[in-house]
Amino acid sequence: MKKIGFDDKKYRELTKKEIHKRLKQFSNKLYLEIGGKLFDDFHASRVLPGFKYNSKIEILKELKDITEVIICISAKDIENKKIRADYDITYEKDVMRLIDNIRKNKLKVNSVVITLFEGEKSAISLKNKLELNGIKVYMHTYTEGYPSDIDKVVSENGYGKNEYIITERPLVVITAPGPGSGKLATCLSQLYHEYKQKINAGYAKFETFPVWNLPLRHPVNIAYEVATADLKDVNMIDPFHLEHYNKTTVNYNRDIETFPILKRILKEITKKDIYHSPTDMGINMIGFCITDDKVVINTCIDEIIRRYYKSQVLHKQGEQSQEVIDRIKILMNELNIDVNKRKVVKYAYKKKKDKNSHSMALELNNGIIITGRTTEIMSAPASTIINALKYITKLDEDVHIISPLVIEPMLKMKKELFNKSEVLNLQEILLALSINAATNPIISKMLENLNKLNECEAHSTYILTNGDAKPLKQLKINYTCDPVYKDDNLFIND
Repeated sequence: MKKIGFDDKKYRELTKKEIHKRLKQFSNKLYLEIGGKLFDDFHASRVLPGFKYNSKIEILKELKDITEVIICISAKDIENKKIRADYDITYEKDVMRLIDNIRKNKLKVNSVVITLFEGEKSAISLKNKLELNGIKVYMHTYTEGYPSDIDKVVSENGYGKNEYIITERPLVVITAPGPGSGKLATCLSQLYHEYKQKINAGYAKFETFPVWNLPLRHPVNIAYEVATADLKDVNMIDPFHLEHYNKTTVNYNRDIETFPILKRILKEITKKDIYHSPTDMGINMIGFCITDDKVVINTCIDEIIRRYYKSQVLHKQGEQSQEVIDRIKILMNELNIDVNKRKVVKYAYKKKKDKNSHSMALELNNGIIITGRTTEIMSAPASTIINALKYITKLDEDVHIISPLVIEPMLKMKKELFNKSEVLNLQEILLALSINAATNPIISKMLENLNKLNECEAHSTYILTNGDAKPLKQLKINYTCDPVYKDDNLFIND
């Protein structure tokens, strides 16, 4: 079993108490901006072993009777078909996914706000699609005067031009597919309209990283910098908090840079100083819930190495600059991190050297290392997962699981009809196993053990194709790859 370093139950309880405290502070009307991901926060679950990746939504489910959710998306992101990389879907499709998931968790979806709207046809199309399916949609434009002319921003010609979103419940959660979606602007626009109606509403931000009450250079906070290296986020001591409270806390550059503007806007709306620092605005109880700092530090090191490999692969694919890799490398040097500290890397390299073939290594949650290589039949990930399932099911490694009578026609059809690679990838092997499971109880037992691969670590000596990468993600295996292709072909159809 993996070692635990975080108390998720305590985290949920402390966060709920803090949310209730903020609600009381603002006469029971709070606009709560979600910092980071509302669902599937796998980064947090990797660096804080014990953190449940859906903890945020679990907290809100316990507050469902007082909660409703607004989803923001920028018209520019709709028009540009911006992609959410972790799911390889557009922000527009992620809005649909968010709506479905929020409803499945018995939370109320109030509406969708399309921000920065300037007449884009794609945004109008999304609005029509959502409204035909019973979702209320608001169109907000760019706020005139922002950020220099605060008097205009906080006026009928600024936030006042945005349609007021009618809400019914005390806690209004504002979320989005990703950064730059207009969450803060939506919150401030709502505060403007609330105060016009003499409603003492408030604003807060449900934060995850950086962790304000951990040291600035703690590996948890450095892992956050690495994860956002493409955004050029930098953790900093919050100077406003230090000045006002004489207390050192950690925040990040974007919130610190915009705080003076935000503070002026809030004061102009509410006629009082609500917050004295960006740290004040955050609800972030993570630092109180770390139970084993050494365990957390080790998982952070592994995550930093994982991000380093990912940035190299993206660079190889032309999707990320060398500057991002260099930034991550600087942070790695700061913590004296070498890639070989990621155990599966060494084993994958050794397998490749021994067999003269691309390979993968997988570390099970009990610390056992399983390896596999590319054969004339299947890819390295497929071989590795088969070997891992054999080990977990206590089968001999030499036992043939899938009959050649099944494998051979699959390979023939793949090559001749679909003009694809001559080996079966992980997705195809899992399908073959599932077909055979109907008549083979051993295979059925193997497939029952698939969930035991969740949160295992893996490394491949080459960049994986979708047929291998997608099922690894679905199995929640934390894999990395060397930034090299499996062969010299530029066109990969697998």
